[in-house]
Amino acid sequence: MKKYRIIIGITILCLLAFGTHILVSTGFFRNVENKSYYDIAAKISIAGVEDLTIDKDNGFAIFISYPRAAKRDKKSFETGIYFMDLTTNNFQIKKISTNFNQLLFPHGISLIQIDSNHHKLFVINHGIQESIEVFDLYHQDSLVHDKTLQDELIYSPNDIVAISENEFYVTNDHYYSNKLGKTAENYLGLSKCETVYFDGKNYRVVDDNLAYANGINYDKKRNLMFIASPRGFLTNVYNRTENGDLKYIESIDCGTGVDNIEFDEAGNIWIGCHPSLLAFESYNKGKSDTSPSELIKINYRKKGDYDLESVYVNDGSEISASTVAGTYKDLVLVGTVLDEHFLIFRKK
Repeated sequence: MKKYRIIIGITILCLLAFGTHILVSTGFFRNVENKSYYDIAAKISIAGVEDLTIDKDNGFAIFISYPRAAKRDKKSFETGIYFMDLTTNNFQIKKISTNFNQLLFPHGISLIQIDSNHHKLFVINHGIQESIEVFDLYHQDSLVHDKTLQDELIYSPNDIVAISENEFYVTNDHYYSNKLGKTAENYLGLSKCETVYFDGKNYRVVDDNLAYANGINYDKKRNLMFIASPRGFLTNVYNRTENGDLKYIESIDCGTGVDNIEFDEAGNIWIGCHPSLLAFESYNKGKSDTSPSELIKINYRKKGDYDLESVYVNDGSEISASTVAGTYKDLVLVGTVLDEHFLIFRKK
């Protein structure tokens, strides 16, 4: 009898330790205190702006809209790709995906300039099948669909970064496709997610060691790739080799659920974050009205030499579940997963 009591006691302690680990590793105990270095310059009534990107040289933003809350609640909704001129202060938006007649459920995006009047736009699409939609963007606001790319290695795409008009990397945010496997990944923090490289002809896995691989972006000047792992509260840093492989450098402990990654004019990294992943999960399922938001800025110089600063924290009353922060001069555009709006900040 004593032996069984010991076994039961050890089992209970193990379960308590495991439960505590989940709560700690997902930010459950974090105290979210509102702070901001910015004033709200505009509140734009477009829903589900999960990702955006900014062309700083030409002064415009491209962003997607996918109202996930409306889809979850079985309400009517409209998706799209939008253009915003940032050189003026009127923040007018224009829908530019009007000629794309396929089912569009956009997620991560990446923009690369070809010449003065021509960009390539890469968009992850959770349509009937997972795909990458490639568009030609002319004169900044004229969008023409080029092609649809699909492959068995792109099975749970989250974010994308273009290297050239024919090359890109895509993160898969889950490894398993079944509900049990996904639940295990979410709560156990299994590091099995894959990053896929397309060289213009072939697809191959170049990293498979992240828990919930999410935002990805490439600093061409320094040849550094950054990939976010919100479940690990980490941002991984890599060198990109000549053949497209990724050579791991280090993991930056961000202390928050990192999402999409952007760069400012000085090369600093900006990431939209979720301070509490369990709060976000409750908000995502419609069980709570808000979820905390955070924006961090990382000045990365070299391995082990970087500064990380939390520049905005909010309990969700201003904006919930922030996913991306794109900068232009003194402006910061902040996207979100489910809110009916996104915000434009201006430095105080």
